[in-house]
Amino acid sequence: TALPISTISNMGATLSTRAQWSSGGAKLDFSPRNESLLRDLDDYVSTLVSQHAREAGVTFKRPFEWKSKLRTNDFESLKSSDAYTTSDTSIVSTATTSLGEPLLRISHTGSGSDVRAWTFAELNIVLRCAGDRSIGEIQACLESNRDPMANIVGVGYGTSDSGGESALLETHERLVRERMRDGGDAANVEDLDNSFRLLLLLESLDVKLLQSSVKEIGKSVRLSADAVENEVNLLKEFAGHDQQSCLRQIEFTSSYRFGNGCRAPPWRQVHGDIAYLHIKPVDTDPRHVTANAAGYYTNKGLKPDGEIDYETTSEIYSSLVGLLKTISHHFAQNIMNQEYRYKGDNEDQADGGRGLVSSDGAVKAGDAQREAERATVKEKKAETSKASESHVRGKKAGGKGKSGKKGLSQQQEFNLGPRSREPTQKWKNLTTVAEVPTKPAPPKSLFDRKGSAPKKSQGRSRVAESVLRSQTDDLYVSESSSDDEEEEDVAERRQETSDLPAEYWQIQKLVRYLKGGNQTATVIALCSMRDFDLTQETCQMAIRDVGGLEVLINLLETSDVRCKIGSLKILRDVSRNASIRTSIADLEGLETMVKMLEVPNKELKCLAAETIANVAKFRRARRTVRQYGGIKKLVDLLQQPVVDKPEEDLDVAMARSGALALWSCSKSTKNKQSIYKAGAVPLLARLLKCSNESVLVPVVGTLQECASEFIYRQMIRTEGMIEDLVKNLGSASEELKMHCASAIFKCAEDEESRDLVRKFDGLGPLVKLLKNSSNKDLLAAATGAIWKCAVSVANVQVFQKLDAVDSLVTLLHNQPEEVLINVVGALGECAKVNANRTVIRKKQGIGPLVGLLTGTNHPLLINVTKAVGACANDLECMTIIDQNDGVRLLWSLLKSPNPAVQSSAAWAICPCIENAKDAGEMVRSFVGGLELIVGLLKSDDEEVLASVCAAIANIAKDEENLAVITDHGVVALLAKLTTTSEGHLRKHLAEAIARCCTWGNNRVAFGVNGAVAPLVGYLSSKLAEVHCATAKALYQLSKDPNNCITMHDSGVVKPLLKMIGARDEELQEAAAGCVSNIRRLALANERARYG
Repeated sequence: TALPISTISNMGATLSTRAQWSSGGAKLDFSPRNESLLRDLDDYVSTLVSQHAREAGVTFKRPFEWKSKLRTNDFESLKSSDAYTTSDTSIVSTATTSLGEPLLRISHTGSGSDVRAWTFAELNIVLRCAGDRSIGEIQACLESNRDPMANIVGVGYGTSDSGGESALLETHERLVRERMRDGGDAANVEDLDNSFRLLLLLESLDVKLLQSSVKEIGKSVRLSADAVENEVNLLKEFAGHDQQSCLRQIEFTSSYRFGNGCRAPPWRQVHGDIAYLHIKPVDTDPRHVTANAAGYYTNKGLKPDGEIDYETTSEIYSSLVGLLKTISHHFAQNIMNQEYRYKGDNEDQADGGRGLVSSDGAVKAGDAQREAERATVKEKKAETSKASESHVRGKKAGGKGKSGKKGLSQQQEFNLGPRSREPTQKWKNLTTVAEVPTKPAPPKSLFDRKGSAPKKSQGRSRVAESVLRSQTDDLYVSESSSDDEEEEDVAERRQETSDLPAEYWQIQKLVRYLKGGNQTATVIALCSMRDFDLTQETCQMAIRDVGGLEVLINLLETSDVRCKIGSLKILRDVSRNASIRTSIADLEGLETMVKMLEVPNKELKCLAAETIANVAKFRRARRTVRQYGGIKKLVDLLQQPVVDKPEEDLDVAMARSGALALWSCSKSTKNKQSIYKAGAVPLLARLLKCSNESVLVPVVGTLQECASEFIYRQMIRTEGMIEDLVKNLGSASEELKMHCASAIFKCAEDEESRDLVRKFDGLGPLVKLLKNSSNKDLLAAATGAIWKCAVSVANVQVFQKLDAVDSLVTLLHNQPEEVLINVVGALGECAKVNANRTVIRKKQGIGPLVGLLTGTNHPLLINVTKAVGACANDLECMTIIDQNDGVRLLWSLLKSPNPAVQSSAAWAICPCIENAKDAGEMVRSFVGGLELIVGLLKSDDEEVLASVCAAIANIAKDEENLAVITDHGVVALLAKLTTTSEGHLRKHLAEAIARCCTWGNNRVAFGVNGAVAPLVGYLSSKLAEVHCATAKALYQLSKDPNNCITMHDSGVVKPLLKMIGARDEELQEAAAGCVSNIRRLALANERARYG
């Protein structure tokens, strides 16, 4: 019986949020947290089945389906069970659901199995068959079933309005009613009882996962500025020159604190630095310590010029005490022996110090000295404060305030040690806080309900806040304030930020008119604000700092159309700033704008869509637009007729703004699906035929963004948009040409689209775009389109006539990596034709290609290895590759952690060995090279295995190299791979085995390692190339009598007899030779038996 739909509303919340997904969202990240999650789930399933068998047999609402890497032989234990029906292609359970579906179905495929499980019991059986690989199976299952709770309890579980407890009670009440009902079905009662118990167990799982998550998060807590201040102030109480002191001295190198509490300069705060300490231990040399958000570590101290050398010289410690214990033996011995408690003295607490007394109330020895030292520090601070005030007043009066420290740089002033220093005026403009409270007030909302702007801590400017926010978001404190306090706040800021332009203050005055004025004053203020250049960051920050964003968003809900239009025009301009976009989303402005897409006023629709286009640049905003139904409303804007209409027409503006917003939203995979379901593709196809450039750019931009999905590429092809994209490659707009080339780049993944580009004469315009080398974005798009189009041989012939290879070779120099990836990819495809390899060689392109093998960019390395491998098929090119040490570089890439790089390097090595002079000696010259390539046979990646087998088949042509790889255990590793069902790997594996049989007793070793019987199975493959390679391997193996017996027992004779009549001569000879060897052995046995 399936579970009831009514279930826990928040069930599975921890499971869904704890998993960390890759940027594409399709795979789980490789992280300790994910590994912990998968192990927890594995343990849970096993425990559930062993301890709660009845609940484990409850049928899911929807089965778990995933592609497993388990092969046929992994399920041997099921074949002997009466509970399962087995065949060559599948394993099916005899038990079924109420609908007649098998509770477990395993369908074998070429590379693994397709699994479909309806209960936890069946799921556990698959995991137990996987053995040590159960974690990988859970990962594959979770990746294919992103919402496992929906599979278990139904899609309605997350939409229940009631809380989790009421949903459980509801399910329990249904169970009680069924029990009390006269004539109730006992079987139904039992099923409901099992379902209810499973719900409780699932809730228990969620609680356990939540507890585990809390522990994981607790391990990654980062330091804050307040924590550093508190720990340093505490250790100051143990510093002094008496015998009981743990330290001689500990001080900050700067007494100046920024508004976020940090003492490090802004350019170091972006790296997480909070402050720098100068510490004098009792028994060792003074040390300079960095307090970073990640922890404490020592740095290299002061350079000769007085600046700090920030380089790390120790491990990172979570506490300063832990670091000091490793530095000073005296500190480690004495710190744990200190007996102390804190005084309740308010004055001391305000000063940041803590009075230290012994447990019996007596003042400790040395305290008088420490009190004197603190008094001295207070006096110095007071003197510095007076000097600072005098300095500021001097600046206001137009004087040139003197610091008294001539000849010192700004960084030297900052690093001179514990003495107080006055920051430069530039730093004052960033923040005006010299000291912040030890315990800041808790953060409040960005704006209060009345629309007043928040008061920044100690008058700190939002301009400065935006500079420092990247690494220290958690340190900022924002307080709401009244209008009077806000006026004082602005006045203080005007004093401290005197270099801000007059526009900043003028805009803030206009925002106040927006808050307090009537309807006419509001319209006038909006018009006046439009007179400023709102694309400048200063003007944008002025609006945000004084709370203007909330006022502008509130105006969107008024009934006055003029106020709405004015507000939207301002929001449209300022939303180009990243921090303002976030603020608009925080203030729920997007929801209001989405609602405005339904109003009859066309101008309002246009402005709302354009603003959405600016705001929806980050994931949360795009999700908000989708969740509030904005995608469908934006698609409706595309229905406007735009053909033969001027750009100023409102219909054209609506279509353009709608396309702009969809372009921004289309960067999300879920939004792409919503756009498709809303019927946008035919509308985009119609707009693509217009001649208005302002409409074409966002339309093509949306198409090229969505073309990463197969369904969009198919629609672009069937709707006839390839022809329009090719046509617009001749546009005067470089931006439009770039987006068209990018769309072709993505669409050319499909062969039909590549043929259409050639049919509509699109290859020529793409080659012409290569001449525009100054526009790197356009160049990257054009080279990408050429690369993908060159996959078709017919297109390569056209490129050959257009001299595209010449142009591509010239682009191998002084280009960014995104261009080089595409250029090298295109050259690799073109180099498959011999004439193009000659062109690359004559244009001096081999050397630059080989030089790129030293890079670290994985996509670039993959393409370079393919290009070098293709060129290596030409003897003259191979000579140049060898002269440039290209083979050694290719071999070194076998050490790459990326399997794609490893496989492409191994494929490239094959033609190099085939065409190199004295290839055997060249391979032996690579120290450890043969051991390295043999070790790759342990890889889990099938492409790596296939490429390495192909390389070994070439290496084994040299007898000495074959002897070396035999010593490295190549026979056992190759034999272990013979159980594979992947045809591509089978071909190269059989070739490698055939080559390796020619040395010593390798034939016998292959038989001992069980490689013969699986090879016989290769003869049933549908790939003719597998037949030929297998026949060669069997022929070599048949020279050993025991192998002949194994082959005969495995039924090799019948398929070989058929292959003797094949058209392939190599296959004929190998098959006939193998049958001949088997027959000779049989005759010899008969003679021995009968004389």
